[in-house]
Amino acid sequence: MGGNHDHTRTDHPEEFDHPEEHGHHEHHELGFWRKYVFSVDHKVIGIQYSITALLFLFFGFCLMMIMRWQLAFPEQPLPFLGALLGDGMPGGVMLPDFYNELGAMHGTIMVFLGVVPLAVGGFGNFVVPLQIGAPDMAFPRLNMFSYHVYWIGGVVMLASFFLPGGAANSGWTAYPPLSVIATIGQTFWLLGMVFLITSSLFGAINFITTIIQLRAPGLSFMRLPFFVWAQFVTAFLLLLAFPPLEGAAILQLMDRLADTSFFMPSGLVVSGQVLELSGGGSPILWQHLFWFLAHPEVYVLILPAMGIVSEIIANNTRKPLWGYKSLVYALVFLGFMSFIVWAHHMFITGMGTAMAAFFQTTTMIISIPSVIILTALLLSLWGASIRFNTPMLFALAFLPMFGIGGLTGLPLGLTATDIPLHDTYYVIGHFHYVVAPGTIFALMAGVYYWFPKATGRRMNEFLGKLHFWPSLIFMNGIFFPMLIQGMAGVSRRLYDGGAIYDFAQDTLYLNQVMSYSAWGLGLVQIPFIFNFFWSIWKGAKVGRNPWQATTLEWLAPSPPPHGNFETVPEVYRGPYEYNVPGSGDDGYIPQYKSKGGGE
Repeated sequence: MGGNHDHTRTDHPEEFDHPEEHGHHEHHELGFWRKYVFSVDHKVIGIQYSITALLFLFFGFCLMMIMRWQLAFPEQPLPFLGALLGDGMPGGVMLPDFYNELGAMHGTIMVFLGVVPLAVGGFGNFVVPLQIGAPDMAFPRLNMFSYHVYWIGGVVMLASFFLPGGAANSGWTAYPPLSVIATIGQTFWLLGMVFLITSSLFGAINFITTIIQLRAPGLSFMRLPFFVWAQFVTAFLLLLAFPPLEGAAILQLMDRLADTSFFMPSGLVVSGQVLELSGGGSPILWQHLFWFLAHPEVYVLILPAMGIVSEIIANNTRKPLWGYKSLVYALVFLGFMSFIVWAHHMFITGMGTAMAAFFQTTTMIISIPSVIILTALLLSLWGASIRFNTPMLFALAFLPMFGIGGLTGLPLGLTATDIPLHDTYYVIGHFHYVVAPGTIFALMAGVYYWFPKATGRRMNEFLGKLHFWPSLIFMNGIFFPMLIQGMAGVSRRLYDGGAIYDFAQDTLYLNQVMSYSAWGLGLVQIPFIFNFFWSIWKGAKVGRNPWQATTLEWLAPSPPPHGNFETVPEVYRGPYEYNVPGSGDDGYIPQYKSKGGGE
């Protein structure tokens, strides 16, 4: 199936209606607000998402570093900063409620405000239209609106730290009944979630329409770069999984504000008093609705990461991706299966054996496409002459880190092993291996890889490697000990780091190992931050295609102008024609080169 072969300006109705915004022949200067704040250019919006998400990630990471002090040195005052943190840390010593606030907000910020907006809003917005040869997203104004709704949701959430009672403290899963009787910070958490989910839904509709409608002539689905496929499947996950959670968030808001009882059981006793409410609700209902979204959400995190890593591995091995079609089919199957595994998060709720068996089986099945993708990427390395630049190092590190994350997840998909491991640090270690050294390494690889396209300059390689190697060591220093502590039975919900457990005393020294590693990880981000900003102005200038890549984004100037391409590109071949016999000294043929070799 081909793309839109009649690729005229009428293919892009909003561009046709508003040539001043997207016509690549228009060069009049926009004002500051239109150019940087209320831009409808997908590249500017992608950069807005990226920078905002990176700031949220930094804030969420800081919360974790404060928590790690408490876990490593319980009851001891936090030096310097502790006295500044107000009522939550009198005398610099952390109170349990404040620890709960930091835990809930760390999880929420990293997942919903950091990694997903960076992977989908940032990379998706910037790269997808370029890779499919489109001048912009299908609905540019909706795109701008999505970003601003996301930003407002983030501000609402962070503002809750300044409320009486502080921010939400019921965990990032917001389980009732605790969340319904929590302080007003939980109301802001729910409002923030409604904004974030609405933003994601608008974005998902935009991505699906753009990829279906605005592909360049000749760009069939089986010629799409794997990153575009990853964003395409991710958009469907967001579109189908988020509405149940948005509905659930509104119902929980009603429980809090209108005294309904969707999630509140009868006869609830709080602080020795029977709570007066109509009752009859089910806390388990919330868990179903939450995990119906939250399990696909794991793939919303990981699929764009797989897409980024695939692009970089193909480019730096100078080989086609091994089994491209198998990768695509595995990706689609993975997306479908992610909707029927959610209840493996709920084995301890006491579901029947038949239901438990069903969800154990589907959880085991979903590991198959993940293994196919990982295996295909590993096989792509076989016999390759690999370029070990910074994006490739981060991409290569993704493979074993995601592998550890996936393998450690298998015991959590079986009731016999999940029940003793549930609520221990093992779960935290497993989950973070998937989304921290896994996904975040892939996102870092993407930042280094597409930075020249966004700025026309390249990031410094020495500083990049100074960022990579210590990050790899410290990441494992944080998360591998969690697996050991978890198997020793240390609960993930104790603010003293497990000091009350006699049987876990031999593993508690790992709290300090993990905490020093976390602070070390924070420290080694300094070379990245310096490199990022320094390279914007002082990095080595590069041409359009510094990596000698094959996909369409490298045909556009660096940085791309409004409308992206000087002429509408046409596609003549698949996305990874590297090391092609007869292709000359360079050994690669871009998608836009015709059979005769012209452009």
